[in-house]
Amino acid sequence: MRRPVAERFSVVVTVRNEERSLAALLDSLVTQEPPLEVVLVDAHSTDRTREIARTYAERFEFLRVYEEGGTRGAGRNYGVQRSDAPYVAFIDGDCIASPFWLRNLRAATSTAEVVAGKTVSIGYKAFEALERVPLYYRGFDITHPSCNLAYPRERFLAIGGFDEWFTTAEDIDLNLRAVQAGATIGFAPEAIVYNRTRGSYYDFLRQAFWNGAGRKQLTMKHGALWSSYRPSMLFRTQASPAALLRLASALLGYTGYRAFGRRR
Repeated sequence: MRRPVAERFSVVVTVRNEERSLAALLDSLVTQEPPLEVVLVDAHSTDRTREIARTYAERFEFLRVYEEGGTRGAGRNYGVQRSDAPYVAFIDGDCIASPFWLRNLRAATSTAEVVAGKTVSIGYKAFEALERVPLYYRGFDITHPSCNLAYPRERFLAIGGFDEWFTTAEDIDLNLRAVQAGATIGFAPEAIVYNRTRGSYYDFLRQAFWNGAGRKQLTMKHGALWSSYRPSMLFRTQASPAALLRLASALLGYTGYRAFGRRR
């Protein structure tokens, strides 16, 4: 069944210490096809992030800058509260949106309520090649990342937004709850966002560690969810040294959070 196409979008961006990447992101957003607004939430950056953002806000009246700390989920929830468009699209501070990103997200709202675009990793080749292992729930891939994800504002608020307890994996939790509430998730491969990989093995393994902690949080909240998970896919498609290092670091994060992580 076709749905009315959503025209006006709010783009919510959460950032912290993105001085090196922010200008490229904002350049890619201010040239998107209107109508839109951009709501940027800075989590108390200690570099020039806020200064750069405010320079753009002075030039583009549809871009507004706020400051709010907390987890990524908390920052995104705050941004949605400050938005006013019927649809909300999320993107991260280290990303670049393709020129027709928003146009293609809009078009996809005619066939699905929640829309995920295609995220392309750019950077160190060994990290670029790593694939996301999907997790399906009621026929929908719920692992689409929130750096390229669009929600009807009313649906987002009705299911409670992001769970601010999550360190990572808050997007998987959100997508799961949306499907449980009856939403459909569609994929728009033409709505492309370029996401920078980590610049060093230290940062890459640190990210994997916290991703593993987030997966443990998912099991603590949705234990039965993992009956649909097929870990063998990870070994069949991602047996490179970088993939195995990522897996090992994620397992440390998973087991470490079980022992030392913050309970709900």
